Amino acid sequence: MDEASFFLPDENATERLGAALAACCPAGTVIHLHGDLGAGKSTLVRGFLRSLGYGGSVKSPTYTIVEPYQLHGQRYYHFDLYRLGDAEELEYMGIRDYFDGHAICLLEWPERGSGILPAPDLSLHLVYLDTARHACITPQGEHAEIIVSCINESFSMA
Repeated sequence: MDEASFFLPDENATERLGAALAACCPAGTVIHLHGDLGAGKSTLVRGFLRSLGYGGSVKSPTYTIVEPYQLHGQRYYHFDLYRLGDAEELEYMGIRDYFDGHAICLLEWPERGSGILPAPDLSLHLVYLDTARHACITPQGEHAEIIVSCINESFSMA
């Protein structure tokens, strides 16, 4: 399997894709989220977390860089590296500790941490299509291909 594509006509569809992602990602999954400002990266993460039972506000951690969540004994980290000045800053915050093989990490603007961040299991690209969005998920390895198959099935059933 190469990649999976999804047409997202509205915000609800973007949240549904996030929920499908949450249903399919095992502990330790690293997801790189790509897209222009306003493309729906944080909306997707909101759908991911809400599907797991998180009821609070989910906003992009633009100024804090990372927002931690603990749900059902599982750790999740939502990163936004948009305001990162230099990838080396990640070393000062102990970035490697987040990628311990147990937490699920969702990273917005991962290209800003190039050279420091671990390789993703999944690369998800969101692009504008007028008022809609298009998402493309590319697996990075055999393990990730299973996740993408699950996402395809889960999203089509939602």
